[in-house]
Amino acid sequence: MLTESRRRAYLSAMQVVHWLPRAELPFAAPSRPELLLPVAPPVEVRHAPAATPVAAAPSPAAAPAARSVERPKIEVPRPTSQAKPALKAAVKGAEAQSKAPATRPTRVPPPRFALQLLRAGHCLLLVELATGQPFQSRDPSYLLLKDMLRAAGLPDAPQIIGEPVRWPMLVRGTMDQGPEAAREFVQAFVQARLEDAPCGCLWLVGLPAIRFAGAAEEAAYYQLLEVDGLGDAWALPGLELLMDEPQRKADVWTAMRQLMARWKPAE
Repeated sequence: MLTESRRRAYLSAMQVVHWLPRAELPFAAPSRPELLLPVAPPVEVRHAPAATPVAAAPSPAAAPAARSVERPKIEVPRPTSQAKPALKAAVKGAEAQSKAPATRPTRVPPPRFALQLLRAGHCLLLVELATGQPFQSRDPSYLLLKDMLRAAGLPDAPQIIGEPVRWPMLVRGTMDQGPEAAREFVQAFVQARLEDAPCGCLWLVGLPAIRFAGAAEEAAYYQLLEVDGLGDAWALPGLELLMDEPQRKADVWTAMRQLMARWKPAE
């Protein structure tokens, strides 16, 4: 039993434009009313005979024979050897269209970042590694971080905790490494370190640290965030951004003075 789409594919391949079924077809579209009207019989035009000298005797009018109204026969061309490949292609196309799966959602590419976790006094610092490499003692970004720790009243020689967190973790494979998976991993990593030793405040330095640990964006710079499972987190621009735009340091210092009580011991 053919569906309407497959039936139309057959007829298109056979180059049939108009057709009329003998009986009602299942799953077929409704027929057009004008195709179901009976065909009117052709009208014969009779010419008057030429005048004759002798008038013919009138004959009784014979009843006109009733004409049987017949449906016009539509010749359906048989598929030739050249039309068979086109017919097969049309049928396969209709079947593939009917069995085509739903469009899959576009897979988001995995984000790329590197984060280093450090401890300074009663604070944990999750810092973006702009180059992807660990801090070196003479790196300008590391020297800036030491200056910020001294200004905050914290030890300026922070302890590096573990290896940097680099994402994506795998170059190949089928594991989901999208933004949501990255956020879950980073938060679980920091939460495990907090269970080892709690802290008074978590510094999130750089947009990747804010995005994948604090679930926030650039608008959260200089603000204190409340992150489930991680406690209070302070969002800061990246070290490279602070060096490129020194005017941001004033905003960092203003916010720092309001938060110092969270990590400085009471005198």
